[in-house]
Amino acid sequence: QVQLAESGGGSVQAGGSLRLSCVGSGYTYIMSCMGWFRQAPGKEREEVAHIDSDGRIRYANSVKGRFIISSDSAKNSLYLQMNSLKPEDTGMYYCAADTPDLNDDGSWSCGDLEYWGQGTQVTVSS
Repeated sequence: QVQLAESGGGSVQAGGSLRLSCVGSGYTYIMSCMGWFRQAPGKEREEVAHIDSDGRIRYANSVKGRFIISSDSAKNSLYLQMNSLKPEDTGMYYCAADTPDLNDDGSWSCGDLEYWGQGTQVTVSS
């Protein structure tokens, strides 16, 4: 059974930093589609950053230049370094992962991510 477990959340003041970790277990294949998402109270879940199956990295405009996503396949781990945190970064952060889909033209691409962690809370005070 695939499981993802986040850690590293906490409470910090604006301008501070946190590093989130996500460790996967229960699988032997490489899930090369990975991402971090967050959900603030009363708001919809949004994507923060993700790594495509070809290694390309994308960030939400709101976190560009402040957050860094990285992975370590040997450790089945995904990380999110969050710097210069703002109160609007407050929310529950989730990691998600999946294997890529094979397209008709033989290429691979990431679709909706199937596996999700339980989340870790990040609270940034002003």
